[in-house]
Amino acid sequence: METLPERRAPIRYHAPKVSLTFGAAVVTCALLSAQPPSASPPPTPRAFFDSYCIRCHNEKLHTAGLALDTLDLSQPEAHAELLERVIGKLRAGSMPPRGLPRPDRATYRVVATALENEVDQAWTAHPNPGRISAVQRLNRAEYNNAIRDLFAIDLDVKPLLPGDDTADGSFDNFADVLSISTAHLERYLSVARQVTRLATGLPPTKPNLETFEIPLHVLQNDRQSEDLPFGSRGGIAIRYDFPVDGEYLIKVRLQRQYQDYLKGMGWPQKLEIRLDGKLLKRFTVGGAAKGRPAASSYAGDGEPGFAGDPEWETYMQLTGDAGLEVRLPVEAGSRVVGVSFVRELWEPEGLPQPVQRGRVIADDQIYMDYANVGSVQIGGPYRTAGAAKDTPSRRAIFVCQPHATPEDRSCAATILSRMARRAYRRPVTKADTNTLLGFFDEGRKGGGTFDDGIQFALERMLVDPDFLLRVYRDPAKPVGTAPYPLTDLELASRLSFFLWSSIPDDQLLTLAEQRELAKPSILEAEVRRMLADPRATDALVNNFAAQWLNLRQVEEVVVNPEKYPNYDESLLEAFQRETEMFVASTLREDRSVNDLLSADYTFVNERLARHYGIPGVYGSRFRRVTLPNREQRGGLLAQGALLVTTSYPDRTSPVLRGKWLLNNIFGTPIPPPPPGVNTTLVEAKPGAVPPSIRDRLALHRNSPTCNNCHAVIDPLGFALENFDVIGGWRTTDESGKPVDASGTTASGEKIEGLSGLRAVLVDEPEQFPRTVTEKLMAYALGRRLEYYDQPSVRQIVRDAAVRNFRWSALIVGIVESPAFRKREPRAVPN
Repeated sequence: METLPERRAPIRYHAPKVSLTFGAAVVTCALLSAQPPSASPPPTPRAFFDSYCIRCHNEKLHTAGLALDTLDLSQPEAHAELLERVIGKLRAGSMPPRGLPRPDRATYRVVATALENEVDQAWTAHPNPGRISAVQRLNRAEYNNAIRDLFAIDLDVKPLLPGDDTADGSFDNFADVLSISTAHLERYLSVARQVTRLATGLPPTKPNLETFEIPLHVLQNDRQSEDLPFGSRGGIAIRYDFPVDGEYLIKVRLQRQYQDYLKGMGWPQKLEIRLDGKLLKRFTVGGAAKGRPAASSYAGDGEPGFAGDPEWETYMQLTGDAGLEVRLPVEAGSRVVGVSFVRELWEPEGLPQPVQRGRVIADDQIYMDYANVGSVQIGGPYRTAGAAKDTPSRRAIFVCQPHATPEDRSCAATILSRMARRAYRRPVTKADTNTLLGFFDEGRKGGGTFDDGIQFALERMLVDPDFLLRVYRDPAKPVGTAPYPLTDLELASRLSFFLWSSIPDDQLLTLAEQRELAKPSILEAEVRRMLADPRATDALVNNFAAQWLNLRQVEEVVVNPEKYPNYDESLLEAFQRETEMFVASTLREDRSVNDLLSADYTFVNERLARHYGIPGVYGSRFRRVTLPNREQRGGLLAQGALLVTTSYPDRTSPVLRGKWLLNNIFGTPIPPPPPGVNTTLVEAKPGAVPPSIRDRLALHRNSPTCNNCHAVIDPLGFALENFDVIGGWRTTDESGKPVDASGTTASGEKIEGLSGLRAVLVDEPEQFPRTVTEKLMAYALGRRLEYYDQPSVRQIVRDAAVRNFRWSALIVGIVESPAFRKREPRAVPN
């Protein structure tokens, strides 16, 4: 067992002394009742330690800083942190080390349960909810969603804000990493102006030109979006908020190869620009080059004998996509700009050529292939008809309109106090309203309109600390050493940011203002109401699951195109979409979280189905399919998003996959390698047959420094060796040898491939729900879990068992837990 790190949080177990014998006896009786009379009774925790642990962990050797021979088991509350670490080792079956006498699986379970019961009894008498940070900044996703819900505007402002830091295995809503820098303040000021001018319908101070690029490696052979028409190919659909009625420009640039030559210009193709599905203009691109073309793959090199005629060169570099633009009047509001080609099917003549793709586009101009859209620019407004008069944003803001000048401030106060209540997530004071009215007056100076004043006041509101920060205040009167409950308003904010990653809605805020929210029946009803809102599924998928399952790393993946020529970014996008839709389906249908491992369905389009070997799926639309072969697919463990992010560009990595499984599925965190340790594997000599990854890792484990962790990590990762770098099923590995997908768990239990790994997890029905609960609870609290949170996790999982570990059962349990509803008082210095 490893040395226990010091913890900053205090131990809050002050229960009377409880004998561990009682808890062990209860478990022993329960086990004996299910065993035949000849079975020997399971050992007590003390007997277990004496038999298996104290040979290393004693006062004399003090291995890993532990001495279990002198540990007073009659006082679990005094040793809660140590016992939680011991319980973790017993649940994983990782101690004693392999090679030493080890108990059977049932004994591990019985002793771990006995220790848990005693620790949980002490915790129940005096629960410690921990002390969350007093100040927590909104992260980018929360800020973006708050803007959406405040102003009824679907606008992505995340790229305009500085990124949020995360540590390995954590979430970007952890309060301790959400610092505020000068860059944050500058961007908040800028974004507040942009957002409020758009929401109030004021014309921009100058025309804006925004560019939407399509990554080079996204295939544009099929329909790209549900917002594009049937029979289309390639392109992009952009949901764009036009700020005011006016004239706008939509301009298209086609994709170019590595030396800036247009692709697919050898034959005429039809390009369409649409607005909300209505055709604006159809262009013909390609097929108009004059003169002799350059030799294939030499376009742009300029070498004698290879360059094309001057007319051809000019067309391919300059004029081939000139004039692909429209200017038109557009009414304010959210619109869909669609750009796509009319789909025309063709097959090239001659021998098929190998696909050439790579991060560097070392490709020819694919002269007779498809042309692709490179980017779409939307600019304007160039001429306006004044401020917008009827948009969802204006309807959300302007709940009144003054009919005479004396009514202006009264109406402004109504608007601003209503908006500030939502933004600040509390009742608005007179001082709050007066501050905003001062900015309203300032915005009207120099001939400004009523709308100008409201915009400037709302801009001030969005940079107020009460909007940007979630603040937890200690009670005005000392409460002693006992945890105190959060106020209803604090609870409302915590609940809405947990389930929606956004501010409370009017109903939730009203209940909090009436001090009704903390009532158990009302709180549970609100949780279920909020879970039924689509915002809950979107937030939990995009912010919780995307970080837990590393989905945000999919777009950063690099794959060696020489070894995997079928790879492209369209496949990566399909991987991410599959897992997002899969997790979302389990949330919407309120399924058991164990279905994440054992489901017999997934979501695919034709591209992904072909990669997985699923027949009968055609078109670019994702749809739910029943999996034909559960030995090869089924659940998260066989999905491409998880497999590709745990691989290297040219080979699989049992180390990365094993570590990911331990951290995110088994709930057994593995520390990073010590500083200075060589993590490079033995490479094959030039011309020699490369050794298998299993052989190379075996050599790596010869180092005592490496073997300590890799003896646990590697065997688990081998179970996924039937999947290649990009998640394709294989029977031969990179060295040309048959795949050996046999492995072992941390306890030494043998597993064989995906089905064996899945069976081990399903056989312990509480194991994976416990891991999900730990991850979800950390996300809900905005902090890492500590040892004193484990009793709460176990209680949530036990209570959820009667409802088959459904998502709603875990979420309700988290919300009702002391850690979510209470706070430890500030420690008073001696």
